[in-house]
Amino acid sequence: MSSTDKKQAGGLNLFEKYLTVWVGLCIAGGIALGRVVPGIAPWLDSCSIYAKGAPVVSIPIAICLFFMMYPIMVKIDFAEVVRAGKTPKPVLLTLVVNWLIKPFTMAAIAWLFLGVLFRDFLPGMDTLKDGSQTELWRSYIAGCILLGIAPCTAMVLLWGSLAKGNDGHTLVMVAINSLAMLLLFGPLGGLLLGISAIPIPWEALLLSVGIYVALPLAAGYVTRRWILAVKGRDWFEAKFLHWLSPISMTALLATLVLLFSLKGDVILANPLTILWIAIPLFIQTVLIFVVTYAIARFLKLNYRDAAPSAMIGASNHFEVAIATATMLFGLSSGAALATVVGVLIEVPVMLMLVRICLRTRGKFPAGNPADCSEPAPGCCSNWEDFSENTVA
Repeated sequence: MSSTDKKQAGGLNLFEKYLTVWVGLCIAGGIALGRVVPGIAPWLDSCSIYAKGAPVVSIPIAICLFFMMYPIMVKIDFAEVVRAGKTPKPVLLTLVVNWLIKPFTMAAIAWLFLGVLFRDFLPGMDTLKDGSQTELWRSYIAGCILLGIAPCTAMVLLWGSLAKGNDGHTLVMVAINSLAMLLLFGPLGGLLLGISAIPIPWEALLLSVGIYVALPLAAGYVTRRWILAVKGRDWFEAKFLHWLSPISMTALLATLVLLFSLKGDVILANPLTILWIAIPLFIQTVLIFVVTYAIARFLKLNYRDAAPSAMIGASNHFEVAIATATMLFGLSSGAALATVVGVLIEVPVMLMLVRICLRTRGKFPAGNPADCSEPAPGCCSNWEDFSENTVA
């Protein structure tokens, strides 16, 4: 039996080829689960780590995210991370997009759609945490802005890896974005929201980076060192990575079920509101992706640096956004709802952008094959199948 036949017999190609179908089924299944088992949402909420009244880390989702990140971290060669840190163009591009372009385009798009075009569809007043009231559409805009000033520092590792990007560059940018957020999140939020002093959710930022990035990174580093020393590189690449590769996608689908079961009631109770908020968030995500991708091509970056740069710009750090919205406006505010919508649309939209990257990678220089962190035997074939077959 050929290797292709074996994979077909094992069902792996079927899983990869119809990934978007499985994503849709998990979304629908999560909503149905939240509806059929109404106690699951309160239970998931009770399994969260709270800071100042805001749920900053959901333990069940954190477990899923660990298994999403761990296979990626195991593959990273730290020599590649050092090389990535010495390459200024993609680092500067990502910083410029995340902090000089993205916050302002998000504010402009949110005001255009929610404050002008959809304003009549969003009637009512929002009672804020301090007891004051404001129009709901203004609260939704505030939530969108909070998403726009919080670049992703965790799941972007998955998106970059699925797009066959430079995992070392992605990890470097995760570290730099985390540090930049400590300095720029408060001033930008205050400027765009018109608030003199915006609270920085230190707990949310530190906990999410620690749990979602540092923990799987440490586990991956230790595992890689131990297996290479005991079993050798051939066994590591041909056996261990091949066995590990489906875990990320399985954990991603489990995360979708949890997220949508947690927010299923919100979606069913406010379907049109969710739609009106989702439209500007979708446009912003695609716009920033296209802008970053186009600049990367203009700068003649190789594909493995261009793809994660565009992914980092397009995705958001929703834990920080939700925590800030809760601290500023309250857990039941329109701003908090808008940040939740950002969470719900991120996975389907980012998978769409991964597919666009994979379909257009021939338009970029390929880069140095020796730098590739994806080994040819075993594991690499699975990513190649994903790139060629995912929902053609």
